[in-house]
Amino acid sequence: MRTRVKICGVRDEETALAAAGAGADAVGFMFVRSSPRYIEPERAFEVAGVLPPFVATVGVSADLSVDEFAKIEQRCPASCAQLHGNEPEDVVRRCGPGVIKAVRFDAATIAAELAQWDAVEEVDAVLVDGSSGGKGEAFDWAVLRPHIEGVSKPVIVAGGLTPENVGAAIRAARPWGLDVSSGVERERGVKDAGLIRAFCDAVREADAG
Repeated sequence: MRTRVKICGVRDEETALAAAGAGADAVGFMFVRSSPRYIEPERAFEVAGVLPPFVATVGVSADLSVDEFAKIEQRCPASCAQLHGNEPEDVVRRCGPGVIKAVRFDAATIAAELAQWDAVEEVDAVLVDGSSGGKGEAFDWAVLRPHIEGVSKPVIVAGGLTPENVGAAIRAARPWGLDVSSGVERERGVKDAGLIRAFCDAVREADAG
């Protein structure tokens, strides 16, 4: 199975094109104001305009009301919406369909969280992060693998991924997709085209092996 790749925290056309050129399946726009990767929705919409066909866009938000979420969607319609906070189920449902629901990995709770969001029709995929987001914290991918096997929806792994360790993550967890941000940056909030290509190449090498 081919592992899908999302490059998150994209803030300019050059980075978006570098991600697409390297073979990424999606780019993510960070709409959380506290993030060093924050981008205004109108600017994100401009960046999205340079992407070639079949490269998806993902708008990332956290703990917004449904009205706040809808306002961002109007300013920058995206292929998918990634909810990366502690959104209650009723809010997630009203923000759907097309939702990627993020959860933080905890060995004690991950099975229950995966089951919860797997059962929500409006959730298209579940993303498992090593932190609350954007901190580049990895977790034990092998512990996640048996839980993924019982989930009907795609599971995406994030947190602490780099070109050097992504192959190990794929072999350990066998996720449907990967989400990387800090691991392809030359400095905080600034992506590096060479690291993006190295990451995508490492994913393809792991898939082939």
